[in-house]
Amino acid sequence: MAISTSIKALIAGEQVAGSKISNKLLEELLTEGLLLVSSRGSRKSYRARNIETLKRFLIDKDECYRVLEIETSDSRASMAIKTGNSKLVAVRSCPGFPVNSYEPIECLLSGKQFLVNPQEGSFIFVSEWEKFTMPEDVVVIGIENMENFRMIRRQRAFFEEYLQKHGFTKKVLFVSRYPQSTDLRRWLSTISNHYIHFGDFDLAGVNIYLTEFQCYIDNQRSSYLIPDDIEFRLKSGSRQRYDEQLRQYKEIKSNNCELQQLIDLIHNERKAYDQEGYISCNNVQT
Repeated sequence: MAISTSIKALIAGEQVAGSKISNKLLEELLTEGLLLVSSRGSRKSYRARNIETLKRFLIDKDECYRVLEIETSDSRASMAIKTGNSKLVAVRSCPGFPVNSYEPIECLLSGKQFLVNPQEGSFIFVSEWEKFTMPEDVVVIGIENMENFRMIRRQRAFFEEYLQKHGFTKKVLFVSRYPQSTDLRRWLSTISNHYIHFGDFDLAGVNIYLTEFQCYIDNQRSSYLIPDDIEFRLKSGSRQRYDEQLRQYKEIKSNNCELQQLIDLIHNERKAYDQEGYISCNNVQT
């Protein structure tokens, strides 16, 4: 049995939405008093009351959870030395996330100066993300789609106009959660910089922000990037994708006025629009 992502997150001390945990297991963990409950409207999320106690309960419940006894900090090299088998348990050999910028950003990595200034056609991967920091006046923009992330220079005028209009500094660091992991989210929850989420303009994209980012970051320092022309662009969006997403995401709401207006607009137009539409082929800046 593979350990589910939700259980791994609980063991890592993270908060997990109730919908991510199987009903049967959730009921058992609550009955045993192993989880702390946090409510936001009708939604509930959970966190381990005591990680070691939770781990012991799972191991006693099912032998398959014994992989939890192996320290997750063990690298493949150390497991090979100890056991002769580096694949005894799944360990991510490359934790972290990529960062990008279209101008030099002076950061710190392990307390030492680290200049983020990738050449066009490249970006940087930060593996020791726990030791990665930057000046407080740098705005962090998280980009869901890798094509947009790679082509930030083609969107420079778009980003600069948006930041200026909303009173942000022009210093901006772009990040992506590729490969899919919680590393980026965990890093964002430890820094004080403002975070702007740039995703698709559809119900699923908004839901990703609400459930995987906003609820882990202080509401005062996170926002969703909503372009001025999104109403016009939605008119040429995809009706099919809106219909496909409606059943699963029709009830999503936000306590942020601007984001709720976007949700209402998506419903009114009954369309979905991809963020790739903001990549301008005629605006390549180096």
